[in-house]
Amino acid sequence: MDLALLRTFVTVHRAGSFTRAAALLGLSQPAVTSQIRTLERQLGRPLFLRRARGVTPTTIGDELAHRAAPHLDALVEIAEFGPADGSFSRTLHLAGPPEFTAERALPSLTELAREDGRGFALRASFGTAEETLEGLAAGHHDLAISTARPRGALLSSTALCDEEHVLVAAPRWAERSGSGTHHRAGPSALERIPVVEVHESLPFVARYWASVFDSRPAAPGTVIVPDLRAVLSCATAGAGLAVLPRYLCTGALERGEVVTLHEPAVPPLRTYFLVIRTGTLALPHIARAHARLVQAATDWC
Repeated sequence: MDLALLRTFVTVHRAGSFTRAAALLGLSQPAVTSQIRTLERQLGRPLFLRRARGVTPTTIGDELAHRAAPHLDALVEIAEFGPADGSFSRTLHLAGPPEFTAERALPSLTELAREDGRGFALRASFGTAEETLEGLAAGHHDLAISTARPRGALLSSTALCDEEHVLVAAPRWAERSGSGTHHRAGPSALERIPVVEVHESLPFVARYWASVFDSRPAAPGTVIVPDLRAVLSCATAGAGLAVLPRYLCTGALERGEVVTLHEPAVPPLRTYFLVIRTGTLALPHIARAHARLVQAATDWC
C-alpha cells in the first residue's frame, strides 16, 4: 500500500474535507480526490461518505485511521527532522490573543529557546479565537492559544488555565460613586461610570454583567481600544470602568492605580486552550513547546 495514499487519507480523515486536506498537503482538490478513490479501489471498501459539506469516515475509514495515523506521524517526524541529534533547526509558529500570548506564553517559550541547544526559533502572531484556529487548521501556525475549544478531528486541544475577570476603575470613580457600596451594590450603582472596552459589543463587560448581575450593561462604551493592555492604561488614567483578567491588572491593583468595584462570590472565568493539528506532537519542536506551555500554565491565572 502506497504511503503517500495513506498520508492523504489520514489528512482527509482529520480535516473532514477534501478541500482543507488539499491545502494542508499542498495538493489540488482533484488530486486528493483521486488518491482517496485509488486507495478505496485497492481496499475494495469506501472510506468516506460524501456530504454537502465535507466528508464523514465510514467504520472502515475510522479503523484504518486509528491504525495508520500513529505510524505515519512517526514517519513524518523522521522525514522532516532526520537524525535525532537535534542539529536541525526548526521554527515554531505560535498564534493567540495578543495580551495572553505576550504576557504568558511568549516569556515561557523564549526561555525555552534560550536554554535549548537544539536550534529552537520562534515566530508569533496575534488574532481572535476564530482567526487563530482557522490559521492553525490551514497550516499557517503550529500552536494556537484560544478561548474556544475546537471541534472535529483535525484539531486537538488541551485546557491550559482559567483566568478570573475583575471589574475595576480608577479610585476617583469609586470615591465619586460611593466606594463603600460598590462591593455589594447591583449594576444600578455602576451605571454612572463610563465604560472602557476592546469592542463596541462590550464583550468583557457584557459577559461580566450577564454572569454576575444577570442583566445587560446599560452604559455604552466610552473608550474602545482593541487591546486589554490599552484598556488597563485607559482605566488607570480615569477613563472609566473595565473588566480585565486579574493577572493583567494585579500590579495596578497592588499599586492602587485601580480598585475593584465589585467582588462577586463567584467571579466570571474564561478558559484558555492550547490547540494543535492532530498528530503534530510527533514533531519535536512542537512537542517541546506544547509541554513547556502546559507546565508553565500550572503557575498562571
